[in-house]
Amino acid sequence: MENTVKIKNETPGKDEVTIISTGVKIEGIVNSDGNVRIDGIIQGDVNARGNITVGDNGEIKGKVNADTVVVGGKITGTVNSKEKLVLEANAVLVGDIITKILVIAPGAKFDGSSKMSSPSGSESKLTGGSASPNYSDKKNI
Repeated sequence: MENTVKIKNETPGKDEVTIISTGVKIEGIVNSDGNVRIDGIIQGDVNARGNITVGDNGEIKGKVNADTVVVGGKITGTVNSKEKLVLEANAVLVGDIITKILVIAPGAKFDGSSKMSSPSGSESKLTGGSASPNYSDKKNI
């Protein structure tokens, strides 16, 4: 039996955010018509028609689908971000990424592959590992 949590805003707005607080654990699928902030733990897929923010203590084990995804905590699973994915300094992402814009802060950890498509439709594919660049092969400028 699969559990589904439907979060529906009666009057969705860009500034409205549904918060899953620290100490809250959800097992199942979370669907939202707006923005979601996760400071707790979700074991299952998270789908939002807005943005998803995973706080420093937040964790998702499942697929993530949203317009923009900002990760400060941990995600284990595939992330499909229509516009932009941001991995903050303490972020850990184990899984594959599909997005137009990828921002990885120093200190973030990403293990998986990424598929990026630009507005013109061309795509590039990167395989993850260390998010920190290796400058040992570069010439001094």
